[in-house]
Amino acid sequence: MARVFIYTVVLMLGVGSVYGQKVKYKDIWALLNTRQYDAAEPLLRRYLKENDDNPNAYLYMGIIYQERIAKDDVLKATKRALLDIDSAVFYYDFAYKTITEKELRRNDEYYQAYNRRDLRTGEFGVKLSDVQFDLEKRLAALRERGDKVKMAKYYFSLWDSLYKKSNTLFVSVQRGYAGWKEFYLRADDGLVKQLSALGVRFDSCAKAQENYKTSVAALGKTAYSSQVITPENIVDFKKDGVALADPYGTDVKIWNYGKFASDAKAAIGNDIFPSRKRVLEYDIEINALREKFGKDSVLVKGDLDKLSDKVKDEQLVKYDAAPLPLEVFRLKQSDLVYRAALMEHRKLRDSSNVHLQLRLIHEELSYLQGLDSLVKRVSSSDIDRRSEDYASFVTGAYSTPNVLKSYVNTVQSYVAQERRVREALLIKRQESLRWLVSNGTNITDSIPLFTDAVKSKKFRPLIVVDEKYTSGLQYADSLNMTGYFCSIPASRKPDLRVSFPVDKMGFKLSRLPKVKSLVFSDASGQIFFVLMYSEQVSKDKTYVASLAKIYKSDGLAWSSTYKLSFVPKELSFKADTGELTVKSDAVAKVIDKNGKMK
Repeated sequence: MARVFIYTVVLMLGVGSVYGQKVKYKDIWALLNTRQYDAAEPLLRRYLKENDDNPNAYLYMGIIYQERIAKDDVLKATKRALLDIDSAVFYYDFAYKTITEKELRRNDEYYQAYNRRDLRTGEFGVKLSDVQFDLEKRLAALRERGDKVKMAKYYFSLWDSLYKKSNTLFVSVQRGYAGWKEFYLRADDGLVKQLSALGVRFDSCAKAQENYKTSVAALGKTAYSSQVITPENIVDFKKDGVALADPYGTDVKIWNYGKFASDAKAAIGNDIFPSRKRVLEYDIEINALREKFGKDSVLVKGDLDKLSDKVKDEQLVKYDAAPLPLEVFRLKQSDLVYRAALMEHRKLRDSSNVHLQLRLIHEELSYLQGLDSLVKRVSSSDIDRRSEDYASFVTGAYSTPNVLKSYVNTVQSYVAQERRVREALLIKRQESLRWLVSNGTNITDSIPLFTDAVKSKKFRPLIVVDEKYTSGLQYADSLNMTGYFCSIPASRKPDLRVSFPVDKMGFKLSRLPKVKSLVFSDASGQIFFVLMYSEQVSKDKTYVASLAKIYKSDGLAWSSTYKLSFVPKELSFKADTGELTVKSDAVAKVIDKNGKMK
């Protein structure tokens, strides 16, 4: 190898020095024989310009071109690759036609690559038939490769062109919508046609790609033998599907426009278009239910429950978490439920049960709260913009967005008015729970059920047990008072009201802050003992106390006033003897069944 290298250098220097002189083939042959084709090519070209009668020179020029063909970029430099193939064919063909037996005998050293043993004679030699057979194979392979290169380039260009056209069509679709939601909700027949065209185009693109890969594989080892083409799904509608990868790269990521088109068409056909039909049917159904309710004032709960299940429309919710039609339906439904509740409550308006009336008001306000939330949700949204997403519903049910807005505004005004009325009534009902209304001698008395009753100058409650009874002092003036005891029914109209005398000096108005009360009731609520006492000690070191025994059925049994040496803290009763014990921490007094202190 060292000799060959030195010889090559010497030869090249010699050729350079005699560049203007005639090139000898035997000098070039040294390079050709050692496969130094890059160095030999310029010399061989010059030689052939001056000598067109050397078949071996043509043979090796064909070999040089064939070597170059394997390195050619069949996609980026297809014309160059085909030109190289044509050149190789030209030189091989010339060699095939001009190599003869005489040429082989005269220049046998140039054809040693074809030196074979003759099976018949056993001698080594070069046969013309072997040379011709080899050239025939080379020519056939080159012509076949030329066809394969053309085929690979054709399918590559077709695939690349169809993919770019698919990209252009996708981008035109993409630009028409703000995102996935608008894309689906605003879909129409025109969009479906675009998706169909995109699907067909990408199918053709996919087939061209398959043919391209097959054609490239048929070429053997090329720059594209290890190329990997990977389809990727479109996930982000506004970002994906736009950028184009380098089709000549090793790892080519392409957008799967076919799957996008197929999935979108299926969703539009199976979900979107049917949902548009359904929402119009729902609107007709709920309007019929409203009309039916308006005629006979009866809301059939089963019909409303069925409608509630329908208007969930889970298929539509997949594309819009808060669809405008469903919000409008819920608004109508909530309005219908509220009006039905009002109709039902009218039957109970005459009830004297204040708690019932309060519960009805709370229930109505609860319905109004839900209705108010729904109407605000619809009214606060951009109905004009959202109507674009649901054009078929708005047009089919309301003609224009303005009609829908008018309906929503009407409901909003109605809700605001109803809330004002109900909230005022609620305050009134809540206040009525704080008072007993009882017919006095000549007027109707209002007896407070709260111990800080500064609003009442006449009645001063000392004790209030919710929904059971109350007891206190009723003042005619600051020095004249009586004790009172009242039951607290739900109607706030006491079925038991008893007045009884008390110690006037001990319970005068100025001493009221020191006056307290204890009440005992038996388990059946038939007997009551009402003890009123002053915590202010008298000059004689005693505490004044007034006691009344009351039967629920007969009213006041007796009342009496006592002086106690202690401040009472507890009352206990013995049913078998009828005795009442007034207790403090360590002392007690027993009062018999007739009110006498033992």
